[in-house]
Amino acid sequence: MATKPVPPRPVPRLYLATPEVDDPTALVASLPGLLAAADVAAVLVRLKITDQRTMISRIKALAPAVQGGGAALLLDGQVELVARTGADGAHLTGIEALAEAMPSLKPGRIAGVGGLPTRHDSMAAGEAGADYVLFGEPDAQGLRPAVEAIGERLEWWAELFEPPCIGYAASLEEAREFAAAGADFVLVGDFIWADPRGAAAALKDAEQAIRQAHAATSGKVKAEQG
Repeated sequence: MATKPVPPRPVPRLYLATPEVDDPTALVASLPGLLAAADVAAVLVRLKITDQRTMISRIKALAPAVQGGGAALLLDGQVELVARTGADGAHLTGIEALAEAMPSLKPGRIAGVGGLPTRHDSMAAGEAGADYVLFGEPDAQGLRPAVEAIGERLEWWAELFEPPCIGYAASLEEAREFAAAGADFVLVGDFIWADPRGAAAALKDAEQAIRQAHAATSGKVKAEQG
């Protein structure tokens, strides 16, 4: 009996992390152009920690530019501000933070999670109802797994589990590798904002790299099935 062909995997999408937001004015001005330049599914807003009233006003300033550009707005932590600002969800670090956040975020908002050092932690996050798992981000000391290890974790997750997996890419080459490994989304941030040509050019390059990696991997799968 012929085996049923595996349906083609969608092209991974970009997940853009902001610089630490203090004064949001420049970011508000640049976001519409950035979101028009590339296929960005979501924006992770990283806030400079200050009083709640100030943080709320900064999120509300950013929200129209993000959501109006067709992207979801997620807060890096700050779960208590999600509902008050109209954000679409939050990114949590670690299983405990996810468990604490679920009652206030579900069912209407996104609860994503990183800080998952082991495969067991990753599976526990999926069982707890995480909307996505993130692999490869720096820990509190700024340390990351090897690129090969991140790719292996993405490949393992993509083959076995339903919730989307995200690869944290610190460079264009990593974005390419994680897309090839099976990431549903690729999180990009610091290297995008640091590009001397401007963030829009860097985002376009990242999207092109992801598409090329996806096309190459899809072609390889078709050849193996054929």
